Amino acid sequence: MNRYAVYFQEQEKRREILVLLKKRRSINVQELSKHLGITKVAVRKHLDVLHRERYIALRIVRQRTGRPAYVYHLTNTAEHLFPRHYSDLATEMVTGIQDLYGEAFVDQLFEKRMVRMLQNYREVMRGQGFDQRVKMLASIQNEEGYMPHLEKIRDGLYLLEEANCPLLQVAIRFRQACQCELSLFESLIDAHVERTSCMTEGQVKCRYLIREKLSNVESE
Repeated sequence: MNRYAVYFQEQEKRREILVLLKKRRSINVQELSKHLGITKVAVRKHLDVLHRERYIALRIVRQRTGRPAYVYHLTNTAEHLFPRHYSDLATEMVTGIQDLYGEAFVDQLFEKRMVRMLQNYREVMRGQGFDQRVKMLASIQNEEGYMPHLEKIRDGLYLLEEANCPLLQVAIRFRQACQCELSLFESLIDAHVERTSCMTEGQVKCRYLIREKLSNVESE
């Protein structure tokens, strides 16, 4: 393997570490070694580079027995590495629209975005069962930069977690963005969707419980 291939391989491993930290919030060397399929020595080398670049920091976790645990987490410097869809600019633009045309116009703006996304994705959902629709929603959110994790709790019930929000600053300022997203999910997959945590409220992730509609179960 030439040095260029080695370089890109190492960069990819570091990217994997950053993405995993974004999703898990904190992790130790042993867990990283298992996830990446490389030795602890190799993991520490990648962590040293990321630490020098100020993308990660080390935290000591005191335990009741035994030695303290050492875990790594992302720094604020690393946040700009993840998709944000130019949220600062978007916030300024929406604020300007509100100043010019009022709150009602902002509501229409977010509703039009929701309608446009429904038009883009509803056709691919047509004819799909509940499980497939939910999986397709997670895939769409992944493409949009939300870094989702989908877990099936039982038949007819899923937990969808999102570790990133490309429009976070917009959503903090304009809560209509969150409400429209919830409505989008419900309309797109024809299911009951409940948001149980939200990054706009200081939570580390947005979480959604997705329940199949009873009427849909009976008709299948």
